[in-house]
Amino acid sequence: MTAAREVYQKLKELCLGTVGAQLHSHQRWSDVDVGLVAINVDGWIISLNKEAGALDYCAGCQVPDGRYLDSHTWASPGNDPLEFLSVWERGRLESVLQVL
Repeated sequence: MTAAREVYQKLKELCLGTVGAQLHSHQRWSDVDVGLVAINVDGWIISLNKEAGALDYCAGCQVPDGRYLDSHTWASPGNDPLEFLSVWERGRLESVLQVL
């Protein structure tokens, strides 16, 4: 499984409600218009970027086994884990983020 797919799978689990998430940064998702917000999803620290009030891209992820996954480890340049989300999953993720 590629690094981007690993992160996508964890985000998909969050969307499906099989794992929970907690805010890992000092800023709540709803308080940020532009910038990074880190969330803890089952021990995975995922940094998501918000641009103009909307989910933009995944900046990186610290995996419980110690690896750090980011755009340098995705399978190909520009292959962001968020690109694998369906329209429903992306909408669900944004809904989950709003309450963190």
